[in-house]
Amino acid sequence: MSLRLQSSRRPRKLNGDGTPRKKPVDWEGNEQAVLIRWLLGEKMRGEPVGQLYDVIYHVPNGGQRSKRTGAAMKRQGVKSGVSDLVVMDARGGWFGLYMEFKASPPHTAALADSQHDWLARAFCQGYCAVLAVGLEEAKAALSEYASMGPTFHAHEARGNLSNGTEWRKGE
Repeated sequence: MSLRLQSSRRPRKLNGDGTPRKKPVDWEGNEQAVLIRWLLGEKMRGEPVGQLYDVIYHVPNGGQRSKRTGAAMKRQGVKSGVSDLVVMDARGGWFGLYMEFKASPPHTAALADSQHDWLARAFCQGYCAVLAVGLEEAKAALSEYASMGPTFHAHEARGNLSNGTEWRKGE
């Protein structure tokens, strides 16, 4: 007699004919991963856009999660509509870049109202805000942003917070 372990996964939903649905493809996630690999390659080749590799990050807002995990993430500050990619590099008079990334056609999803509102909010707060549909548009937008001159920072004119733990090393 053999023991078979039960899978903790729920069975796939069924089509109308009773066959299991195909596993969904994350077109957007796959293309975004290619974009990040491209940036790394550009960094290794010494291209100006490659400098953005070290200051770009993905905000993991989407995806399928349990209600429990979703509720915990909301308590921790996750917000609907936050852009997929953030570039923490001030250029062209902007404080940084917020990019909402969508997969190339025919796999492009519509821009949600919350995503539109976040891009508008970022723009009003002094950030460059862009919707990039597909890999090539995203590459072009990042290349254009990287070609902008750095935004002047007057660190001396800024006040430091009196609260918080010091993190600077010997400055």
